[in-house]
Amino acid sequence: MWGHDTLLQLLCTDWRFRNNSGQMAAMTNPAHLVDALGQQHHPAPGARIVSLVPSLTELLCELGLAGQLVGRTGFCIHPRDTVEAIPKVGGTKDVNIEKIRKLAPTHLVVNIDENEKPTVDKLAEFVPHIVVTHPVVPGDNLALARLMGGIFGAEEAAECWCAAFEQEHAALAASVSTSAPARTVLYCIWQDPWMSVSKDTYIAAMLAELGWQVPQLGEARYPRFDWSEQLVDQLDAVLLSTEPYRFTEAHADALEKQIGIPVLLVDGEMMSWYGSRALAGLRYLRELRAMLEGAG
Repeated sequence: MWGHDTLLQLLCTDWRFRNNSGQMAAMTNPAHLVDALGQQHHPAPGARIVSLVPSLTELLCELGLAGQLVGRTGFCIHPRDTVEAIPKVGGTKDVNIEKIRKLAPTHLVVNIDENEKPTVDKLAEFVPHIVVTHPVVPGDNLALARLMGGIFGAEEAAECWCAAFEQEHAALAASVSTSAPARTVLYCIWQDPWMSVSKDTYIAAMLAELGWQVPQLGEARYPRFDWSEQLVDQLDAVLLSTEPYRFTEAHADALEKQIGIPVLLVDGEMMSWYGSRALAGLRYLRELRAMLEGAG
């Protein structure tokens, strides 16, 4: 079996060959560089970038753009050795606006779910270009990578990554049996109060790749809930995420004894980080399915 790095190199080589031979579509057209708010962007290979989204900071580094990142949040921790050299500008929501002003970025990369609009509006007063993202299903990572690569001069790296993602996505789809029973799983992101995810979240879309669904617990995007026999009876399993709440195996063991159905600790980054982490996330989904099958 090919290792990830070797496979990515082969896919990149194949993409370059087909692109150079005229058998593949041209690189991203600037006319297609439109973000989640419908804003048109243009190539800016010399951009000075501040990223306020951890998963997008990782993606930009994956695409070879770390040298253009002049600022990132304290939650932007991957790749660790690379981001340590990039100045911190606060958190995803408690941003230090004056520090960003002094960094003189030309572009700010944000996300609808993770960043506060009033903060972004203040930054837009002096940052010329705001790139707004909002991936909601795993397949959106293709457009996301091409948007980042197209704006910041890393089209080739973006296409290589997309080729690897498409191959992994196809392998996952092929491995999911259409005859497998549908499973309902409760994905927990917090306790005191207990909170989960709704069907319209990226996490739920990741689970849907396995044919799994989350229960409807109300209208909120991240609903609060109370444990009850009625709730547990509709579940096949409970998944405790390692982020944002730091659930541990001890939490999983204690809850499983309490409710009497499988409770698994899952890697929150693999399930919720879009961008470059999404490629490993697809592979992780197969591991998660095996974990649940083994616990059943």
